[in-house]
Amino acid sequence: MPFASIVAFRRLLRRFRRNREGSVAVQFMLVAPLFFALLFAIVETALMFFASQILETVAQQSARAIMTGQAQNGSPSVCGGSPCTPATFKSYVCSQIPAILTCNNLSVDVQNYQSFANITITNPIDSNGNLNSSNFGYNPGASSACTGNVSCSNSIVKVTLYYPWQLFVTGLGYNISSMANNQRLLTAVAVFRNEPY
Repeated sequence: MPFASIVAFRRLLRRFRRNREGSVAVQFMLVAPLFFALLFAIVETALMFFASQILETVAQQSARAIMTGQAQNGSPSVCGGSPCTPATFKSYVCSQIPAILTCNNLSVDVQNYQSFANITITNPIDSNGNLNSSNFGYNPGASSACTGNVSCSNSIVKVTLYYPWQLFVTGLGYNISSMANNQRLLTAVAVFRNEPY
């Protein structure tokens, strides 16, 4: 090999070693999957907390309709002029939900109790990781208009909204699902004593 060719080849190798233009692309390829996985996990968690807050707000507003007797007395703005049934009350709850949640996935449970000490909250997720709605009902209770020392039975009410939230980012050890099929159960509860109506 002639001397000029060897010198030219060495210059080419030196230029190649000094050229750093491709190193940024290689570094980005190594870091990008972790960066985007973390970014998507943050966005998904934020959306889930936002949906949970919406559910809490809807639960409070829906509970107000029962607490004031509008649901029991058939307020036109709540259940169309007749006392609410489970289906019409769920329709009323669904009318308050924005587009981020769908009514088909929402479950509503309304129970009444003799006293605050009797209130029980059980896990509605069965052994297969699915929502078990067999114990859900609609019992809005009675007015708390009691006279004298008579106890106001059945005037304490618990309104619970359940919503299975679908998770998409469940890899890299970040899986906050509590149900089957990578879903997390969002729950909102309002407990109150009915007003005298």
